Amino acid sequence: MSNGAVPEPDPTKFTGADAAFLQDFATLCTFGATVGGGVERQAGSAADGKQRAWLTRILQDKGFDVSFDQVGNQFGLLELQPGAPYVLVGSHLDSQPTAGRYDGAYGVLAAAHAAFRLAAEWQADGTAPRYNLAVVNWFNEEGARFKPSMMGSSVYTGKMTPENALATTDAAGITVREALEATAALGQGTGPAAAYAAEIHIEQGRSMERDGITIGVVDSNWAANKYQFEVHGEQGHTGSTVIADRRDALLGASMLVVAAREIADHFADGAVHTSVGQLDVYPNSPVVVPSLVTLLLDLRSADEELLAAADRMLHDRIDQIERAARVEISKTGSHCWPVTPYQPEGVALAEKTVANRGLTYARVKTLAGHDSTNLKDIVPTVMLFVPSVEGISHNEHEYTTDQDIISGLHVLTDVVRSLCLGELDPR
Repeated sequence: MSNGAVPEPDPTKFTGADAAFLQDFATLCTFGATVGGGVERQAGSAADGKQRAWLTRILQDKGFDVSFDQVGNQFGLLELQPGAPYVLVGSHLDSQPTAGRYDGAYGVLAAAHAAFRLAAEWQADGTAPRYNLAVVNWFNEEGARFKPSMMGSSVYTGKMTPENALATTDAAGITVREALEATAALGQGTGPAAAYAAEIHIEQGRSMERDGITIGVVDSNWAANKYQFEVHGEQGHTGSTVIADRRDALLGASMLVVAAREIADHFADGAVHTSVGQLDVYPNSPVVVPSLVTLLLDLRSADEELLAAADRMLHDRIDQIERAARVEISKTGSHCWPVTPYQPEGVALAEKTVANRGLTYARVKTLAGHDSTNLKDIVPTVMLFVPSVEGISHNEHEYTTDQDIISGLHVLTDVVRSLCLGELDPR
């Protein structure tokens, strides 16, 4: 798959509502489509604005009221019990640069179609659910254009202030507020009150495909320490400045990149993941020794003790690098979260639901951050995974089979039905 074209969604192999879902997914894939078969629609971009407008239309066509909150979270609201809180179900539509089609977008569209099915079902049989239903497209989950990631759900859950979010700028100096205004996505208020939440997402790893699992029931997230560092050196001529006199910020940054990988390799069986995903070099001229490099480095583990040990190793190496490269390294930002479980009653509900569908399943942990990892800190939350072919993600060749995304949609629909009917309410 990594060397071939990503197959197009094929609605002709399915019927009825399943075919309609795949047809809508094929349409969603056209927004910000790249020549390599993926998408690029970073938060607040023109492509993001177009897909949000399209989502508004399909929600309104099914009788949902659509609104945006104070930081651009998009809600499709179905009021079933006036005054009652909502079951929030969704994910995110924004993407990384040259990204895959499925990350986040699948979860938003699956939420919409699950809601459409339930709305029609309840209208037909006269059921009055205990809770209202909201389809959610969280703003800026990816954190590619605006940092940090999971921004919209962080504001919703009180982990970030709306003022700080709206004032955040991208590399060009454009604020979140300006980007939301430009895409007609800046609203008011704090969004609907939540009783429960649910999200379905691609795994973004290879374990489920390897083990033949159709549905992953997420029971916990990995902990993560994400840092922004600045490496300060001194500009000089790359030809005439004597090597011994150089204070090369890029050399120091490169040593930090290597240190991160060596720290990961120190721990057995992939127990710690580390990476540097972004470097900004100044002045970035071919004949100038760089004086400043900004980089983003993260460490992740399911074991908080191992993460703490890796973090200590990192900071010890920083001291060594400063001396070896004759640079100064400062930490200018951090975004960290601990290992926290999903509520066991939600995990049990998901397992029962998948078993009733006759599908294979297993408990899994999420190595990546998701909006549901924020939501579970305020309300009981169910997180589901479907397999990623070859574990490819944040890549134009990201792919999940049509059958797997349809199976996930069926399970999500059943879970959301149970949540709206109050199956997890205290007895």
